[in-house]
Amino acid sequence: MRTAPPEVPSAPAVAPRPTAAPGGAHAPGVAAALVAALLLLVIVRLPWAGDLGMHAATVQRLRHSLFHPGNPLVDAVTPSPYYSPWMVLLGCAARMSGLSVFVVLRLAALTGLTLLATGVWRYVRTLSAHRAAPALAALSLVLLWGTELINWSGFLSLNSLALTVSYPSVFAFGLAFHYWAWLTRALRAAAGWEVWLGLGALWALILLCHQFTGFVATLGGLAAVLAHRPPRALWPRLAAGAALGLLVLWLWPYYDFFALLSAGRDLEEVHRALYARFVGRYWLALLGVAALVLRWRRDRRDPLVIFCLLGVLVCAVGFGTGHYAWGRTLPAALVPAQLAAALEVVQGGRRAVRTRWAWMLGGALALGAWAQAGVLGYAVGGAALPDVLAADYTPPWTGYHWITPYVKYGDVVMARDLPSRLIPAYGAYTVAPGYPDFFLPDESRREWAVRRYYTRRTPEGVRRDILRTYDVRWVVDGSRPRRDRELRVVTRGPDGQVLYAVTP
Repeated sequence: MRTAPPEVPSAPAVAPRPTAAPGGAHAPGVAAALVAALLLLVIVRLPWAGDLGMHAATVQRLRHSLFHPGNPLVDAVTPSPYYSPWMVLLGCAARMSGLSVFVVLRLAALTGLTLLATGVWRYVRTLSAHRAAPALAALSLVLLWGTELINWSGFLSLNSLALTVSYPSVFAFGLAFHYWAWLTRALRAAAGWEVWLGLGALWALILLCHQFTGFVATLGGLAAVLAHRPPRALWPRLAAGAALGLLVLWLWPYYDFFALLSAGRDLEEVHRALYARFVGRYWLALLGVAALVLRWRRDRRDPLVIFCLLGVLVCAVGFGTGHYAWGRTLPAALVPAQLAAALEVVQGGRRAVRTRWAWMLGGALALGAWAQAGVLGYAVGGAALPDVLAADYTPPWTGYHWITPYVKYGDVVMARDLPSRLIPAYGAYTVAPGYPDFFLPDESRREWAVRRYYTRRTPEGVRRDILRTYDVRWVVDGSRPRRDRELRVVTRGPDGQVLYAVTP
């Protein structure tokens, strides 16, 4: 016999629709569409910066060996947290379609951007029925930051989004907004067991695709649960969903998710920068903090208020204890504030109050857009920017396609610094990884070998032994001509770089 679902306090699906303000009703939608068009142009060019080489290398390994890809950067058999469900799917797409890795990453960017846009729309619809609310929310998420740029995966500022649009973090953030929308609706209605199990699986999927965004999604989900105070009859379903999510995390075959929890100490110094120039990078979001105060006065259990408080708490504890990697949860404090600023325009009480708020938000968005205007260079090229905008434009990195006629998939290349971050994108390996690797046991020894090789006073015999130890076939160097007898010049690239072949 089928049992009746537990009683859940009824609540409206969305907030009541206020009267639209006259004039300019379509302006937010037009502005959001222009931002979307700009990002589409960026996807076409796909500027190379940050971790793009790592993600391209990950797709390369999965494309060649779906079940045993090995380390994405060096010739070693190790797991990697970059082998997420999303990257496995992209690897399958590259393998079956025959498309190049960079075309696949462009398709990934388009998918992630679509998922993010639809996720924001669905979640904002659980907070307001006003037709302008989703567009205002989208604009606030990308522009309501600060007047100093911050570029980091998992951060949704326009400039950062342009450089990371093909990353798994964008895909994961899109899933996070869908997760919050689905969870909010499940808490408001008598959702069945299958809904809660689906939510648990989705939560695990977000964590596997991008761990830091997964923690932001977790804080947002916890805020929703605390705000809605589910009845005791619903707790078993919540627990079942959480248990299924933990099971999915434990069963994922490509890497040990729970081992990452003890790896954060290796990332602290890298993430210290998140707390630097704090006011300049985030001060426009203070408008959202004021909006959260107003929401708290109207409802002491407002989900956005609780979400922001949880994010602030985690970031503050991370700063106070020196766990700077916890700063990656800053979006958990920023996103609810940005959404609150947008929603106050359509939910802020009297019409005169909403009008004043709209002017304040419009001014803040305009200032944020001007601060990030250099992003236009990623769509049209830096040369097309006027001087006043070019000052905030950072040229993308130059790739290493010039070595591909000679260096084949699986060859080991001796490289350091920036080249070691880019070369694996074309299928080659480097001696030392260009990024921290928690699962590589001899990482420090490899880094020492690279430093030793490029030290000019190192004896030629020692350098030869290093090349043989790691089966190096090629050397990339640009500091000055190398006179080693085991090296032969093959070709020259930009910025004075030279590709050497290692002679037998």
